[in-house]
Amino acid sequence: MSKAGLYNQLTSDAGEKFPAEAAQYAIDNVQADWKENALKKAKTYQKSMAMSSSAIYDQLTSDAGEKFTQEEAQYAIDNLE
Repeated sequence: MSKAGLYNQLTSDAGEKFPAEAAQYAIDNVQADWKENALKKAKTYQKSMAMSSSAIYDQLTSDAGEKFTQEEAQYAIDNLE
């Protein structure tokens, strides 16, 4: 999960419903390798959906998708096998 995706999950009415301040505190203090998370998600898309690199990049960075940063998504694309 991306940092933005996690924040949205924590604050969403359909998710955990935490206040924004609590969610931001969690984001600021979680220990995660966001680039590795992006790579794992990219590998899932590559294997299960046979998506192209550009389609995976778009899905990783989409506001309606995974919400990874461009840098995190590019790392994932650069490290796909």
